[in-house]
Amino acid sequence: MHLHIEGTLEPELLMRLVQKHRVEIPYQSIADIKRAYQFDDLQSFLDLYYLGASVLIEEEDFYILMFAYLQRCRFEGIVHTEMMFDPQTHTDRGIDFSVFMSGFKRAIDQAQREWGMSCFLIMCFLRHLTQESAFDTLDAAMAYKDQIIAVGLDSAESGNPPEKFAAVFQTAMKQGYRLVAHAGEEGPPAYIWSALDSLGVARIDHGVRCLDDAVLVQRLVDQRTPLTVCPLSNVRLCVFTNMSEHPILAMLDRGLNVSVNSDDPSYFGGYLLDNLTALHEALGLTEAQADQLAVNSFEGSFLDASIKASWIAQISSP
Repeated sequence: MHLHIEGTLEPELLMRLVQKHRVEIPYQSIADIKRAYQFDDLQSFLDLYYLGASVLIEEEDFYILMFAYLQRCRFEGIVHTEMMFDPQTHTDRGIDFSVFMSGFKRAIDQAQREWGMSCFLIMCFLRHLTQESAFDTLDAAMAYKDQIIAVGLDSAESGNPPEKFAAVFQTAMKQGYRLVAHAGEEGPPAYIWSALDSLGVARIDHGVRCLDDAVLVQRLVDQRTPLTVCPLSNVRLCVFTNMSEHPILAMLDRGLNVSVNSDDPSYFGGYLLDNLTALHEALGLTEAQADQLAVNSFEGSFLDASIKASWIAQISSP
């Protein structure tokens, strides 16, 4: 439920597209790119993330990117995924909605047809840009509304509080979109409060800073608000020093509706199973805890209630 499709761009594919489009990047080899995947904070990652996205130009590029990720999902046993994408990253480069949406749809339809996998798209606004730009993006997406289940908010959290986008989220809600937002990764608990109250989101992406506010924790527990936590990402971006410090299992024990997600797996060292393995090795994740995390992921998804119940029953059966 917390996966940025542009963040699945593996170094090998990046280099292939560099050569295909003759794009100039400050790296000469795949090894150079991999060495660059060391980050001090969220912004240092975003600088490389946007550079990588610059090689995505044609519909076929977006199809290949999406289909490669969906193949990975199939390999890992993932039956449903809710993926974020960043239109402004592409439209600001002159890439039309029709280009990336057509590529995404072709791959998603193929995965559903061949494997029965279900996939939802979440359109995110870049919070370091203006609300006016977000409104322009919302307008441009109208022709593709049937392909997008929700809108979200991502990019640099520091200095860009959720309330900055209250009006565009209100409009998106009236248009029938579900609402999510990144909050409480680098930002304080106040950003989580704002995402809930100013934006009206149904789900918080990250949310680990809620632990600094006992009243907020109780609210999240009482309301069963889904928190899409990304352990490897948190460590790579120095939110926590190492995996042994990560609080996700403590959050689970406190009754928070947390799930495990991979965020930008190519950049952060792992997909979903890699995150679960890291939690097992560093924190002793048990089978019962892993089952509860999986149940939480379905509970927090935008699937229909009957489909959720069917998958949860399979997880819960002996």
